[in-house]
Amino acid sequence: MAKTKELTVEERLRALYDLQLIDSRIDEIRNVRGELPLEVRDLEDEVAGLNIRLEKLVSSLEVIDNDIVSKKNQIEESKSLIKKYSEQQKNVRNNREFNSLTKEVEFQELEMELAEKHIKEFKVQIEQKKVVISETKERLKERENHLKHKKSELDAILAETEKEEQALIGKSQEYQEQIEERLVSAYNRIRKNVKNGLAVVAIERGASGGSFFTIPPQIQVEIAARKKVITDEHSGRILVDAQLAEEQKEKMAKLFTKLS
Repeated sequence: MAKTKELTVEERLRALYDLQLIDSRIDEIRNVRGELPLEVRDLEDEVAGLNIRLEKLVSSLEVIDNDIVSKKNQIEESKSLIKKYSEQQKNVRNNREFNSLTKEVEFQELEMELAEKHIKEFKVQIEQKKVVISETKERLKERENHLKHKKSELDAILAETEKEEQALIGKSQEYQEQIEERLVSAYNRIRKNVKNGLAVVAIERGASGGSFFTIPPQIQVEIAARKKVITDEHSGRILVDAQLAEEQKEKMAKLFTKLS
């Protein structure tokens, strides 16, 4: 967006420091939330996963129940065939036919034994799955309660800060539009690369804020003169004098009070 007027260096420095104060306030608000949004998202994913697991477990129980019914039907079919073959044995004409029917009876008896064995195994699986289902339901209930608590906690924080945060984001954009694009790009690049997102800092006890490296007196004089944008050679941060910083802090404090 086109700027309404060309800013002096001092005006740029003040605008940059104001922008830093606004963005730092946004950072503070987001830090209050901490890891809550991620925790809520992780809990939502876990609850969804547990629900899917529960559905699969219940579905597998239905499959096993159907398998048991199938094996029971097979047993009844084998019983029917055994009865049929036993009746046929009464009317055989030779030993070969009798022996053949005897083998059929024995085969069906083995089929019945195998089916009964499978039914027992299926019943064991059912009991095991019921235990897992019970444990999964307990875990799901506990995770749902935890999710409800965390969502409530997050909603309370959002209710307190969301309006202020959105207003500050708007102000941050507004200030960025007042500053030339080159400086905004440099500011954003520095913010990403330094601790606590502090791209513009004031001189404190002869050193840049957050740094132990002393700034030469001549450079401090140039910073106080506000005739050019100066960066700290060690951290890369943009430097402003303490007086300017205090003046802008007072100004922004009034804005923050109004927005909160």
